[in-house]
Amino acid sequence: MGKFIKLKKGFTINLAGKPAPKVVELEQPETFVIKPTDFHGIYMPKPVVKEGDSVKAGSALFHDKKHEEIIFTSPVSGEVVEIKRGEKRKLLEIKILADKKVDFEPFQKFSVSDIANLPAADIKSQILRSGLWPSFVQRPFGVVADPGLIPKSIHISAFDTHPLAPDYSILFKGQDHAFQVGVDIIRKLTSGTVHVNTHASSELSTVFSQVKGADVNKFSGPHPSSCVGVQIHHLDPINKGDIVWTIGPSAVIQIGKLFTQGIYDSSKIIAVSGSEVKNPQYYKTHTGASVKKFLNDNLTNEHVRVISGNPLTGTSIGKDGHLGYFDQQISVLPEGDYYEFIGWITPGARKLSFHRALGLFSFLSPGKERVVDTNTHGEPRAFVQSGIFEQVTPMDILPTHLLKSILAEDIDEMEALGIYEVIEEDLALCEFVDVSKHKVQEILREGLDLVQNS
Repeated sequence: MGKFIKLKKGFTINLAGKPAPKVVELEQPETFVIKPTDFHGIYMPKPVVKEGDSVKAGSALFHDKKHEEIIFTSPVSGEVVEIKRGEKRKLLEIKILADKKVDFEPFQKFSVSDIANLPAADIKSQILRSGLWPSFVQRPFGVVADPGLIPKSIHISAFDTHPLAPDYSILFKGQDHAFQVGVDIIRKLTSGTVHVNTHASSELSTVFSQVKGADVNKFSGPHPSSCVGVQIHHLDPINKGDIVWTIGPSAVIQIGKLFTQGIYDSSKIIAVSGSEVKNPQYYKTHTGASVKKFLNDNLTNEHVRVISGNPLTGTSIGKDGHLGYFDQQISVLPEGDYYEFIGWITPGARKLSFHRALGLFSFLSPGKERVVDTNTHGEPRAFVQSGIFEQVTPMDILPTHLLKSILAEDIDEMEALGIYEVIEEDLALCEFVDVSKHKVQEILREGLDLVQNS
């Protein structure tokens, strides 16, 4: 039996350029990339291929040197054309020149009745071999899940309230069966409950609201109500020593197809959105795709920031970049590389702000879509303790004090203030509203790494 949870704290950032409900299939991008930097918690990723090797979708590319059973596989078939390294030969990415038609590595296929009798050990083995295991993210710390552990619950956030977020009913239309099979499979990996968290609004509820074998919970409220950390906090809070896993709907569907079709199918629908996109809409592609084809002749100007993911938590990749492993959207915003005199305190009709004094017009017309660039309107300064973080964080934690304890490297204080319950996306809105212009997400990751390695 699911729960209904109404959240009041938060702030929905209403940006112009939302994708139209149209799905386009272009010619397949030439290159695809898998980046170890998309994953937290992996130790010294080691390639198992070399440049010039041919691979199929599901072929191993690299593995975690500490947990060699955790492998990362190719999303498409083709030729390995570049293994890019950074300082101290750190592996940064593996690039594949894709075939026109995807060829798959074969995995064992199961009927639905066979799946019902599969032991957890066999399920883990198949998911690990396919390269889908890194889709499981372990809380606390937001790292790749340890296959040797059993989580107390698994959580799936089935809606998105981030800026320019895609509509999940478009992304996953017709995938009900594969999702149900995926839920039936991952249910065997936990000693507790699988939670599928949907939006209370019928317009935003997804195709997964009727899933069986899981608790379907409904959430309402502004962003960050779709962040799985916020959902866990209200359903089954994480205490020291607890292990919880999260996974996205697309990965659940991929797991369902892996067992019923015997392939690693990395195909997905993504949203290309933002005020600088001529035709914001949806495209069919695969994980790690080059974004060139989606942006070619589709930008209003060239002075833009291309983001893999959403504007709050995404990564700037440039117009020649590649889609991140977990990302379902590409966001394009005007580049804000200009100086604005006392911009941090100057009100304006075009400004979107949580602060009424600076964003008065955005409060007078809350439904209006705004064109917002990437300018921060100020530089980092001393922490201003205004209580604003607590107004946008619908959790029983004190973000300001937590961040200060991280800066002081006080591990006992971090634990007492709830660091086990959050990762970057849960506090990303604090970075947006911060008048002190601190990189909240970077600070939080430093704290998470410090506690994990202590």
